[in-house]
Amino acid sequence: MTRARAAVLSALEASAEPLSASRVVGKLEGVCDQATVYRALHYLEEARLAESFVLYCSQHGVERYYASSKAAHRHWFHCESCHRFVDLGACRLGGLIADVEKEMGLRVSRHTLYLSGICADCAAHADCSAHAVKAAP
Repeated sequence: MTRARAAVLSALEASAEPLSASRVVGKLEGVCDQATVYRALHYLEEARLAESFVLYCSQHGVERYYASSKAAHRHWFHCESCHRFVDLGACRLGGLIADVEKEMGLRVSRHTLYLSGICADCAAHADCSAHAVKAAP
């Protein structure tokens, strides 16, 4: 594996949340240029060392996010207000997927799940702001 690919993989493995390509570039400033990071991400995904998903965010638009495949398969919640990812933990869909495979004669090899909405912190802040507006004369 090239040094650039290893650096990109290390950045993904060290991150507590999925990273966009631009965030990987930022983390590797001076190590790899943008084109090299994109090529490395493509390679890592094809080699099944990384996985990605496309996120449609009403506030931030459309972007692809990457995570290391080395750790246990994870699912994520994305806050549309603060753009933070919350790790939902290891996959709990095994039983559901097994049922779908059996019922429909399918063989699932991969799946992706992310949830979008407003996190608890942003919801609490919005509630506080709403109360402050109501209390104003």
